[in-house]
This record gives sequence, C-alpha cells and structure tokens, in this order.
Amino acid sequence: MSERTSTNEENKLPLNGRRAIPPNYSNDEENEVPEMEAFGVIPRGFNPRDYLRVVDIYMFKEPQEINKQEHHTDKYYNPKLIVRRGQAFQIQIDFNRPYKPQSDQFWLEFLMGRYPQQNKGTYIPIVVGSVLKPGQWGAKIIHRENNSIRLSIMSSATCIIGKFRLYVAVLTPFGILRTRRNSATDTYILFNPWCQLDAVYLDDEKEREEYVLNDVGIVFHGNVEDVKSRSWSYGQFEENVLDACLFLMDKAELELSGRGNPIKICRVASAVINSRDEDGVIAGSWNNAYDYGVAPSAWTGSVDILLEYYSSKQPVRYGQCWVFAGVFNTFLRCLGIPARLITNYSSAHDNNANLRMDFFLDDEGKVDTRLTKDSVWNYHCWNEAWMTRPDLPVGFGGWQVVDGTPQETSDGMYRCGPASVQAIKHGHVCFQFDAPFVYAEVNSDIFYTRMEKNGTQVVENIDTTRIGQLIVTKEVGGDGMMDITEEYKFREGSDEERLALETAVMYGVKKQSIQDTTYQPQTDVDMDFQVQKAVLGNDFKVTITFRNKSRNSYTATTYFSGNIVFYTGVTKREFKKHSFSAKLEPSSSSSFDIVIKSSEYMSDLLEQASFHFFVTARINETGKILAVQKAVMLEIPTLRIKTKGELVVGKETSVIVEFTNPLKQTLENVTLRLEGPGLLRTIKKQFGRIPMNSTLTWEVKFTPMRPGLRKLIASLNSDALRHVYGELNVQIQKP
Repeated sequence: MSERTSTNEENKLPLNGRRAIPPNYSNDEENEVPEMEAFGVIPRGFNPRDYLRVVDIYMFKEPQEINKQEHHTDKYYNPKLIVRRGQAFQIQIDFNRPYKPQSDQFWLEFLMGRYPQQNKGTYIPIVVGSVLKPGQWGAKIIHRENNSIRLSIMSSATCIIGKFRLYVAVLTPFGILRTRRNSATDTYILFNPWCQLDAVYLDDEKEREEYVLNDVGIVFHGNVEDVKSRSWSYGQFEENVLDACLFLMDKAELELSGRGNPIKICRVASAVINSRDEDGVIAGSWNNAYDYGVAPSAWTGSVDILLEYYSSKQPVRYGQCWVFAGVFNTFLRCLGIPARLITNYSSAHDNNANLRMDFFLDDEGKVDTRLTKDSVWNYHCWNEAWMTRPDLPVGFGGWQVVDGTPQETSDGMYRCGPASVQAIKHGHVCFQFDAPFVYAEVNSDIFYTRMEKNGTQVVENIDTTRIGQLIVTKEVGGDGMMDITEEYKFREGSDEERLALETAVMYGVKKQSIQDTTYQPQTDVDMDFQVQKAVLGNDFKVTITFRNKSRNSYTATTYFSGNIVFYTGVTKREFKKHSFSAKLEPSSSSSFDIVIKSSEYMSDLLEQASFHFFVTARINETGKILAVQKAVMLEIPTLRIKTKGELVVGKETSVIVEFTNPLKQTLENVTLRLEGPGLLRTIKKQFGRIPMNSTLTWEVKFTPMRPGLRKLIASLNSDALRHVYGELNVQIQKP
C-alpha cells in the first residue's frame, strides 16, 4: 500500500535520516486511500459505473450470527466484527451486477495504522482463490446468488492483533476502483486459543472457557494460615474495553508489526499497567493515604479503571498488587491470551535477589527494625499468561509469569516477565525474562542474624519453609481455590528441589552458603505460636508453645512483638511488647498466653487488618535463639447482598446491600460500590457516617440484559474500615 501513496503524502512525512517512514505504533491513525487509483492518463469517456462496482458489504457481525458465534466473540459489547486469527470468517459483497469470474477481478485489502506496509503485516491484500490453506491469509467464494457473493476469509495464525480497515478493490483497464472508507466494516482480529497454529493455543475447552471467556474471577488474599477470597469483575467484554486495551499497546509504543507476538505484548503491558514509567494505567500507593483517588480496596473490578484511563490518558489512583493483576488479567483475556490471577503467600521481596531475607536481631534477640530492609509480603498477586516460547529451548512454553506491580526495574523499566513457570521450577533462571526475581519470590530463606557489638554477624536461625509455602489460583469452572505450589517448586527438602536450587545458583542466583557462618541451631527445643481467630474490634489471645524434646531443664527468655503492618510486611507501628521467662521441663510441652486488647490496636489499624507477630526466645543455658514470625488477619465483617423480585432479562428488579457497623466507633466518609458484569455498570454512593451498631441499607434498581449465571460484587470503604466486600451469585432467566 505504501508504494502507492500519493506524492503530496510523501512530502508531508517528517524527514528522518534513519528510517524511510516514521514508526507505526498507533492502531487508531489512518492514511488516505484513493478511491480511484489511475495507472496513467485516464481517457475521456471513462465511466467507473461501466465496471463491476461494490454496492454493499455485509459483515455478519451481530452476536447471534455465524462469525461471532464460531469465533467465541459473541459476548463483546461491540457492534463491529470481531474474529480470532487463523480461523475462517464470512462476509457478503453485493455488486451492481452479477460477478463474472472470467472477466472481473477484485481483491480485499486489510489495513492498519497510518503507514500500511505489506512486509510489516499492516497492509494485507487478499486475492480470491479456490482453496483456503490453514493459518494463511486467503479467501474463496462459497456462495453466489444474483448480484451477491459470499466469501470465506482465512486470516493468518500469526497475524497482528488489533483493528483493521477493510477495502474492496476492483481492477479496471485504467486503474483500481476502491470502496470508500466505511468504519462499519472495520474488523478486530484477536488471538485464538482455539486454533492449533496460534502461539496461545490451549487444548482444553473447560480451561478456555475459564481463562479466556470468564469475565469474573477470584482474588485470594489474607495469609497462609487464613486464606480469604473476594470476587473481581474483569469485564473484558464490556463496552469500550477492547478499544481501551488496544490503546494500551499504542501508549506503550509497541510497533504494530510486533503485535502478533504474545511475548512482546505481555512484556510491554507489564510496564504500561503501572504508572512508574510513561504514565501507565494505575498509580500504586502503599502508604494508607489515598487523597484525590480511590483506595485500592474499594475497586470491585477493572472496567472503571480501564475506561477512566482511556478517556483521561492519566494514571488512575490508586492500586496495590491485586488491582494491577486484575487489570492485567482483563487486558490479556480481552485480547484472547489465556490468563489467570495468581496469589503467592509469604512472598519474598528480596532487595538484592540473593535468595536470603535478612532479619536482624539485637543483643537480646529482639528484631532490629532499623537494620532489617527485606520484607515478606503476606501475599503478592501476579498473573500467568499461556503461550509457546519459541525464543527458549523446547519445554518452557505454557504458563508464563507476568507481573504489572512496580517492584523492581527490568531492563530499565518497572516490569516483570514473561518468565516460564517450568523454568522457575527447575531452576533454569537464565531464560528471559526476570526469572531470578520470581525464583526468589517463591524460594528465599529467612535468616535471623544477630549483630555482635564488634560488628560480626551470627546466624541464629534459618527458616527454609516459610517463603512461597502456598501458591494458588481460582479453580476451573468454580469459585474454589486450586493449589499450584507444585507448578513452581518441588517438594521442600526433596532431591529435585536441591538440584533445582543448585541449577539456579549455577545460573547466577546469588546464594550465600551457611558453612561460612558457623550455624548451629538448637535442635532439641521447638517453639511455635497460634493466634485465636478474631473479629475486628475484639480482644484475642496468642498462645506460645514450647516443646522440650531433651532430658535437660531449660529456661527461655522470650520476647513477643506485635506489629501493625501493611500487607507488604512493612511495619507501621509496634503496638504490643511483652517479655517473660519460660521454664521448660524435660520431655514436655508448655504453653503461655498473651492477651491482645482491641484498645491496643484499633487506633492504628491499617486497611487489611493485618498484624505481624515475632516471637524470639533465647535458651539461657545454651545461648541459642529460636525465632518464629507469622502474619495474622482479623475477620472483617462482610456486606450482605440480596435481590428483590424475579430476575428476568429485560425486566426491572432491585438489589439491596446491607451493612452493620461492628466497631466501637462511628464510621466516617463511607462509600459503597456495586457492580455486576453483564448486569449493571458500577454504581457508587456516598454515605456520610454510620454510627456504631447501626445498619445501612441501600437499594439499587437495574434491568438485567443477559441470561445465565451472573455475579453482583459490592465493596465498602471508609476512613476507619476498608476491605469490606460482599457478593451474590444470581441466575437470570430468559423472558
């Protein structure tokens, strides 16, 4: 197409000594396409109407018609044709007279961007032939009637993803006649997990339904001992979301020619999802202050965030890991890349990627917060995307970790992945991208190190099992949890695990050996502690248990430290200190209780009601130190949701959201949000205050538009209480 650009267009191009045409990374921009492209001087008396002329093009683009049904795109709330690559679709062309194959010659042209070029895949001429080859561009006539023909068009299985403009060109002796620009025939082409030749092919229908077509998911949060879950609306089919997702690739300045490659798309998207470079979609905030924005815990889904960004072009405030992962999942599923949201419990944020999280103790065995820089996140969410990895050796395709949360830079930008899960499991961290960082997130050890007065470090305790002890995602076809820890690591202590670790170290993951730090732990005494389940605003107790397996009597000087923490494990304030001496009789167990009053923690509580408890004990007879740490979440009350009246498509009904304030204080600045993908767009309502023990009731009327099983999701946000959710599954009947 570019060869045919008119000369005045050439003059307008900015002069650039390095490339003949400017970079082409806007799917939206267009070029002028001449309706009559003459071969030379047009003779007098030439009348284009004497030749075959296109009167109309019919795209079969309604949700119930053949194209969207066969391509699994009938759920997109978008009036244009949406198809998946590597699979045939149909269009009908009406001419001004019957088509004569012997003498008439026409072809189709698909164009993308402002500088379409055939060798870049942005100008695609398709000549009508007699057979369609799988996974290659082509067209053949499948039906002729009167002045109409019906074509079956095959797209390439590696074709670029995005919105193409369609023209029909007819050859005459004096030039080429084209249809005029008509946006109604624009065609979106997406990835195709149903096509064996596509890089994102997934062979299990149930998994495709879950990882591509499900528009609601579950975010697992809380901590290992107390897994909590909440729903998240991905909303990848909602109005304008597809255009917003294509805009993200423009924003990331990904060349149009690179947009057929899921590896490239994932890599640039993991940077553009966060605002740390190039003003991406979401601004992160972990400091409990969310002025001029929405608290991360208040969002119920991705749609509001993506549409706000698409219209304002400014980062949306604010997000934390599950928000970045939720929006990233929407982006991937919307474009047709199978994707799932992952939660890694006790996730290591290792500042120097040495597989070692250092917690420093002072002389007495208490944790020294000044020296301790590493933090263990209660949980961290990332995504996995499914694709082949032709850039890696055989065997490393399949699920790839991608992470949009800005943690560390990779090649100069805040991004992470795609990193092969299989490579992480086997320790092959030499394979791009960012495998060592992910390996450390799931495999680090915790070192408790005491600083002597003269500056030497003594390793007192090593915890090899805490980090990455549970990695989960939503199960296929249900709301339950699926444990995928074994996809990331071999069983703790097995020979395979040792081998994977040695491989990772060989490939450059730094691991300090213990030999050079003369480490001899106390092996004949075990210490652990349990925390009573507690509801926010109540007192609860912590029980510390010692098991003395030896024949000796010991005394243990024990320090208990209770901290209010961000879910990233970073301490806001130590609210409880307690020390006592424990007498440990030979071959017996002894327990000690510590009571925690609500008055001690309520004033400083952060939004996820998250505590971090450290217990360290020094055995006085041997000088050895035992150390245990745990994250604990309080039970946060939930919202109650119910519907009133029958649930039928096209009939108005109402939903009622209720909440009772359980705290011993009034809640100020209360905001409720409610959404349901395919049911209703997000509605927000502000309530000034809810006094203690009083109940708030909110009724919302809506008219369901689609039948089937749907989900309503609500959240409540206030100054003193956040992370309050409720959800309800509803079955919408056909009228």
